[in-house]
Amino acid sequence: MAERQKGFSLIELLIVVAIILIIAAIAIPNLLLSKQSANQAAAVSVLRNVHNSQAVYIIEFTNSIGYADNLVKLGPGVPCDMNHACLSDQLVGCAAQPCVKSGYQFYLVSSASGVPFSDYTSTATPVSWNQTGSKNFCTTDDGIIRYQKTAAASLAAGVIHSDCMDPTQYTPLGG
Repeated sequence: MAERQKGFSLIELLIVVAIILIIAAIAIPNLLLSKQSANQAAAVSVLRNVHNSQAVYIIEFTNSIGYADNLVKLGPGVPCDMNHACLSDQLVGCAAQPCVKSGYQFYLVSSASGVPFSDYTSTATPVSWNQTGSKNFCTTDDGIIRYQKTAAASLAAGVIHSDCMDPTQYTPLGG
C-alpha cells in the first residue's frame, strides 16, 4: 500500500488566507475608528487641562497680567514664571503653535491685544482629518468645551473667542 503524504493542499491554505483577510477587512476600520475616538477624547481632556491651567495661571500671576495668551506660557521652563508657568507638559506647552499631541494640534489665542489678557480661546483640531480625528473643538474662559457643527476639515489656526462662543458655529459637548 502506498503511503499518503500528510499536510495541507494549496487550496486549503488559500482558503485560510482568504478567511484571515476577510476578518482583517472587517476589523481594521473598527480599529481606526476606535483610535480616532480615543484621539478626540484625549483632545477634550487636553482642553480641560488648559482651562484648569489658566485658572491657576491667573491666580498665581494676579489679575493684572490676566490669562496666558499662548501655550508656551503654560509650558515648562526654568525657572517657572509668568513666561513658563510649568502648568502643562512640553507637548502642550511647546515653543511654537500648533502644539501636537495625540493626533491633534492645539492653539491658544486671546482677543485682547495686550496685558491684561482678559480672555482666551483654546482650540484642538485633527492633524489629519478623518484619520486622527473628525471634530474641531474649542473652549474659552467660560470652561465650556464646544465642537464645530459643520466641520469638514482641520483648522489652520486657533478659533477666535467670538466664533467659539457663536452657537451657530459651535455647540457644547453633550448639548
